Amino acid sequence: LKTPWSSMMHVGMCTIFQNPGKHTSDKDVYFHDVKLAEMAEPLGFQSIWTVEHHFTDYTMCPDPLQFLTYMAGRTKEAKLGSMVVVLPWHDPMRVAEQISMLDNLSNGRLILGFGRGAGRIEFDAFRQDMEDSRPRFVESAECVLKGLEDGYCEYQGTFIQQPKAFIRPAPFQTFKGRTYAAAVSPESVEIMAKLGLGLLVIPQKPWDQVEKEIEEYKEAFRRINGEMPPAPILAGWTMCHEDKRLAEENARKYIGGYWHSVLDHYNFDTGHLKDQKGYEYYGKFAESIERTGVEGAIDYFMELQTWGTPDMCYDAIMRNAERIGAEAYIGVFSYAGMPWNEAERNLKCFAEKVMPGLQARSITGNIAWAA
Repeated sequence: LKTPWSSMMHVGMCTIFQNPGKHTSDKDVYFHDVKLAEMAEPLGFQSIWTVEHHFTDYTMCPDPLQFLTYMAGRTKEAKLGSMVVVLPWHDPMRVAEQISMLDNLSNGRLILGFGRGAGRIEFDAFRQDMEDSRPRFVESAECVLKGLEDGYCEYQGTFIQQPKAFIRPAPFQTFKGRTYAAAVSPESVEIMAKLGLGLLVIPQKPWDQVEKEIEEYKEAFRRINGEMPPAPILAGWTMCHEDKRLAEENARKYIGGYWHSVLDHYNFDTGHLKDQKGYEYYGKFAESIERTGVEGAIDYFMELQTWGTPDMCYDAIMRNAERIGAEAYIGVFSYAGMPWNEAERNLKCFAEKVMPGLQARSITGNIAWAA
């Protein structure tokens, strides 16, 4: 799975089911965002993704594996990606079963993404202490990943005590090389390498810092596993328009609007995570916003994302992918209350004007699922 070969860049799309301010019914959000996801494969996107969140209108997909199972039945070849399943909120035995069931139903099209979560409102409602999230994540990941390779889960840890139980339907192929994790804090890099996970990069901090952490991760992965890690996956909030002025206006309105929803959900600007064990890094967001103000934070977030004319979008993706060695780009095209016709236009413009150039780009691949 790690042997390089000449390949093209993999391009996917992610739908996140936002309903900021309850601007419409949740049912309408689902109707239209599912419609966009169903357009992805016919337009040439090679994978469909979603994210896990609970209890608010920030994003409304409490079960990514359930949505991806639906999309497995609506598609033929597209890969199905979780961005991410938040392991501390779930029984790992059940997660392993759901993963194996979806992989069987889709004939092996699942790309796994795991995370540990950072939303206090979610941890509180699930009656969990955020202080335990990192060790709970590690134990859950070890239990699930070993279970998917062995065909049964058995684990004795501080948080997870799982007697031997078989996964049925049984996993029929390895998940090594197609399992990723979102890592924001520098402390997570070593953990992901030890677990043998690839990195899912969701831009939210300076690229020079991301590049440094990617190099540290690669070194740790080689040292621990004796081989190169899978190439990172790059995600990005995307606004593509042939009119440069409209592209910038829409990016500021909707990508900026998305950043507002991040602040509302996570309360990064309040500094409440600064002294929370395991989340000290997140406190830097509050310090940054205090220096620049919310508008400055929006400008900063926009610089990290993908927006502009088709040529500008292509250049931004290639520049950022080359920085970290990414061989897959996953775009988010509908967010922050964007009108449905605008989201559809955005998706189609990217598919027609940007994606062909990305997919024609020859790279030295080391992610087998993207071939």
